[in-house]
Amino acid sequence: MSGLLLLLAAFSVFVGALIGAVGIGGVLLVPFLTYVLGVDIHSSISAAMFGFIFAGAVGAVSYARHGPIRWRRSGWLIAGAMPAAFLGALTASASSGRVLEVAIAALLLFAGFNALRSSIQNNEVGREFGPIALILIGAVTGYGSAMTGTGGPLILVPLMVWLKVPVLTAVGLSQATQFPLATLATAGNIAFGAVDFAIGAAVAAGLVCGVAVGAKVAHAIAPDTMKRVVAWVTLCVGVFIAGRVVIAFMLPPT
Repeated sequence: MSGLLLLLAAFSVFVGALIGAVGIGGVLLVPFLTYVLGVDIHSSISAAMFGFIFAGAVGAVSYARHGPIRWRRSGWLIAGAMPAAFLGALTASASSGRVLEVAIAALLLFAGFNALRSSIQNNEVGREFGPIALILIGAVTGYGSAMTGTGGPLILVPLMVWLKVPVLTAVGLSQATQFPLATLATAGNIAFGAVDFAIGAAVAAGLVCGVAVGAKVAHAIAPDTMKRVVAWVTLCVGVFIAGRVVIAFMLPPT
């Protein structure tokens, strides 16, 4: 078991670096836990969300040091994300593993295609949003993240980039939102199910190390190449999970 936890921590470092650099990567955790380590999908989701608490805290501090976080925006995003994350955890606990697989595959494919299509323009003037729009964006992010265990940045970053927000600003906002979102989702998972804290601790340790490195990379180099690599990996995993779901539906019942 200790060997598997070390493997998980090492993989989480890789995932954390992707989250810190381009905001996409957390979605790979649940498939890795479920299909590689054989962890139940509900336990995988709850453990991943527990790890995102610490990743979000480190990511927010790292990005705040460089100044791109818009705290007023993040406050409205958090206001929408926190209650929605709690409801998302409830939905996940009441949903079948197959439904969750479909949701995760859809998010993977969406994130991958969006990352391939979007161009990174850090000098772009950020678009302004009102409180209601930000609360709605936060609610979508919180609910989808908690339900699938994919982490706030996966949904928020592609959505904000699509809405013409500069990528560094989008990633910074996602890091500030991730900590309270994951905290409420974890509270929901504890209330409605259970959290494997041993697995969650291994995830958290790896993510913390990786996010700190990824945040430095994001401000040191243009992340175009890394974002394309993440996009293709995300698409491949999404296609794999979608294929599993299709095959499962096609097979006759046993």
